[in-house]
Amino acid sequence: MAEVTRSSDDVMVSERDVARVAVIGSGPAGIYTARALTDPAARRDVQVDVYDRLPVPYGLVRYGVAPDHPRIKSIIEQLRRVMERPAVRFLGNIRLGRDVTLAELRTYYDAVVVACGASADRALSIPGEELPGSISATEFVSWYSGHPDTAVDAIALTATSVAIVGAGNVALDVARMLLASQQRLRATDVPEHVLKELASSPVRDVYIVARRGVAQAKFSSKELHEIGELADVDVLLRPQDLHLDEPTQNDLNGDPARHHAVDVLRSFAGREPQGRSKRLHFRFMARPHAVTGIDRVDGLDVERTAFDSTGRLTGTGQIERLPVQLVVRSVGYRGLPTEGLPFDTAEGIIPHRHGAVLSDGRPVPGVYVAGWIKHGPNGLIGANRKDASETVATLVADLPALPSAPHRDTDELLAVLRARGVNVVDWTGWQQIDAAEIAKGRPAGRGRVKIHDREELLAVGASAHAEAAGGSTGATRRGG
Repeated sequence: MAEVTRSSDDVMVSERDVARVAVIGSGPAGIYTARALTDPAARRDVQVDVYDRLPVPYGLVRYGVAPDHPRIKSIIEQLRRVMERPAVRFLGNIRLGRDVTLAELRTYYDAVVVACGASADRALSIPGEELPGSISATEFVSWYSGHPDTAVDAIALTATSVAIVGAGNVALDVARMLLASQQRLRATDVPEHVLKELASSPVRDVYIVARRGVAQAKFSSKELHEIGELADVDVLLRPQDLHLDEPTQNDLNGDPARHHAVDVLRSFAGREPQGRSKRLHFRFMARPHAVTGIDRVDGLDVERTAFDSTGRLTGTGQIERLPVQLVVRSVGYRGLPTEGLPFDTAEGIIPHRHGAVLSDGRPVPGVYVAGWIKHGPNGLIGANRKDASETVATLVADLPALPSAPHRDTDELLAVLRARGVNVVDWTGWQQIDAAEIAKGRPAGRGRVKIHDREELLAVGASAHAEAAGGSTGATRRGG
């Protein structure tokens, strides 16, 4: 590659002196990493390529945030501004370990940051969990979010009663999507096949099952308020579940956010049922004991729980059967191993020290980690910003001592990938997909309808690249 120069703070810097970093994952963790690396105030000479296995960016903001939460989705606008920085490039539909190896990336990039999230679900490990009609919230959320890895017919809603196991906001998202009116759903970007399935759903009763009490639940007050405002839905909560002993109440008094959430739950218990057509039942201090059924789910046995004198949760032996035909477990996510890197199977994370990947306690040169695969599936979207800053601080401190990647032209790597048959989708391709989804929603008066089919996503993205780049193999870096 010919040496080129560019002006930065009146200092001429050769292209080979620019640090090149590959970020794996274009969700919030990956994009916040790119943001910190290319912060104009830091005056660093860094070029960042953000890779994703999907043809589209934004990760869980696109495929995990509930579609009826447009305000949270507005975070995409912030992420977009980062991705449109001249020093940042998006490269979609490239899977680490399948299309390109970590070793190959290290020959073109001075450092690699893995920010691939935690996409696997956790199991309940109870009898009957494998029955048809027992699924994970991950599967359900991916289906209604139009994830390209999820089949159109992955979910068929034939149940009249559903149990959701979990006490977090994802459980409330699932319940809200099952109980929401067609009018509310039409205001979202869910694909048409999802809209039709939800609109014709026979679901009338949803049970949210939580092992612990109201004071330990992870629901936010905002999400609870939304549940309480659903049209034609009675929210039912047993008064005895709201009894708190003095130590628990004192602890709650010191946590305003949790206190507010409990107040909302108390307001539900004070409501008189209105005989509405749908019902949401909260079951606190109840843990799943067994999924029942022969050929498919016909019930969920839950055991009443209690805290012993040491504060440990125990079973009481009192069993209640919930008459449900669908069980959705929403008990957390876990990370998956990344080829070529160490992995903590117990925690579901990549071992690290302040973001620097560790193997047998020693740093793996030039390899870093950020987001849920670094610290586990916890924290709100904004928490990824601080986490990414820590990783970038470690990387920048290490950079002078890291060996320079032998190949300096990353477009060579893209040419290799395309020669292997990889259909690389760049930012121009994503912009065309974005426009196509907006156009898809217009005839129905909807702001957007997601394209859920991977082949269609690739066709739209690839055609845009051919038009914009004239069929060249490179992916243009804005401002480069």
